[in-house]
Amino acid sequence: MTTRDLTPDLVVDASKTLCPTPVLRAKSGMDKLQKGQVMKLVATDPGSKADIPSFARMGGHELLSTEQAGQTFVYWLRKGGK
Repeated sequence: MTTRDLTPDLVVDASKTLCPTPVLRAKSGMDKLQKGQVMKLVATDPGSKADIPSFARMGGHELLSTEQAGQTFVYWLRKGGK
């Protein structure tokens, strides 16, 4: 599966923010989704490269893809359930 095949259920824009805002917005976005739904998170904070995978792992979510275009990072996450 590629991200071209995905349609996000929610898009969260955390660009132009610094830690911890991308993680806080990711958490807020996940709270709005049902198990199995997909969120696309856009961030520009380089720290998000470590923070978002950790957030996904600790929250029981699946990190489907990480993409980078210049200084923009795009994360595709599927909500899991604990």
